[in-house]
Amino acid sequence: MVAALARGRSELSGLLSGDDVKSTARVLRRLGVDVSTVRDGAVVTVQGGRFSGPRGSLDCGNSGTTARLSLGLLAGQRFEARLTGDASLRRRPMRRVTEPLRAMGAHIKEERGDSLPLTIRGGRLAPLDYASPVASAQLKSALLLAGLTGRVAVTVREPYRSRDHTERLLVHLGLGVKVDGTAVSFVPADRPSAIPPYRLVIPGDISSAAFLVAAAVLAEGGELLLENVGVNPTRTGVLIVLERMGARVERLNLSEAGGEPVADLLVRPARLGGTEVTAAEVPTLVDEVPVLAVLASRARPGAETVFREVGELRVKESNRLELIAANLQAVGGDAEASGNDLRVRGTARPPRGRVDTAGDHRLAMAFAVLGTVPGADVRLSERASVAISYPRFFEDLRRIGGGGRGKGARHRD
Repeated sequence: MVAALARGRSELSGLLSGDDVKSTARVLRRLGVDVSTVRDGAVVTVQGGRFSGPRGSLDCGNSGTTARLSLGLLAGQRFEARLTGDASLRRRPMRRVTEPLRAMGAHIKEERGDSLPLTIRGGRLAPLDYASPVASAQLKSALLLAGLTGRVAVTVREPYRSRDHTERLLVHLGLGVKVDGTAVSFVPADRPSAIPPYRLVIPGDISSAAFLVAAAVLAEGGELLLENVGVNPTRTGVLIVLERMGARVERLNLSEAGGEPVADLLVRPARLGGTEVTAAEVPTLVDEVPVLAVLASRARPGAETVFREVGELRVKESNRLELIAANLQAVGGDAEASGNDLRVRGTARPPRGRVDTAGDHRLAMAFAVLGTVPGADVRLSERASVAISYPRFFEDLRRIGGGGRGKGARHRD
């Protein structure tokens, strides 16, 4: 999206080829941006610098990131655009983004309450100093992009620090972003200049890597080396929690790419205990709660892990909070969702039963990892959803020896 705003040709290496990224590319093409084909191993080129009003709706697929960040991009554009998505995305809340954008001056029309589809007409924006009620990288990034496109000052203050990939990239490009604790500010230059095109090597996604890390932790032997993984400190909460639970993930060959810290991860099997994940930690691992809950279910019998204030999981691709607990119970685990907390207790029983993924990629992958436990017979309601974020997941899981001695995770309609 930032490359689409740059005046010239940008080159992106290592771009994820999942459906969410393809949804973003599709939306940008409808806005007149030339984006080359997104596929594994390809250098993706983006010829940016000018947007045009789209004909027809912008389909964001299953991607909440695409929808919410697109609203920020469009807030400063002087044309009208209608955003929609698949059935899952059309249930997800958008008002946390649309309300502050309205405060900046964007005109947004809702068709069915706090969700897509909706229509936005951008234009001249006013500066914004916003205290966000939640720590949300999508909200923060949308407002920063609105400031960038509208050339107005924006400050976002969060209760906790959320992931910071957007501001790191903007700082890397010299675009007037400052970070002070949990506050991030964009101040446009007195004499605005074009955003420069750039070349960027994108490190491996730690949210995807977390599933392979978990499989290695649950294994009976061996070790796993994952190369070139992003270890941004706003994303490594999963590694910190794993260490508290008794796993050791070594970081080797530390380097930097485009303002992002990168490392190789060396993982070995471990016997796990319980822990407490605090509300302040959740923004650094919110996407990894399903796989951490699966690991917690294989901790020492009776060892309890508590995830505090994870109510945000109710409005992801599915009601993840309730489904994590229900699916762990369905395979013989001990888990419960109480209010906004999730409690999981360890058990030695091999997991056996049917899992309802509800078309949620992270649930499908997390319970596939659980299916690697020796003696397991975990039956997934579907597997296709993993293409949203990690198309090669099952192939990679097999490559590293996932499946244990049991039947593993299977798809059964």
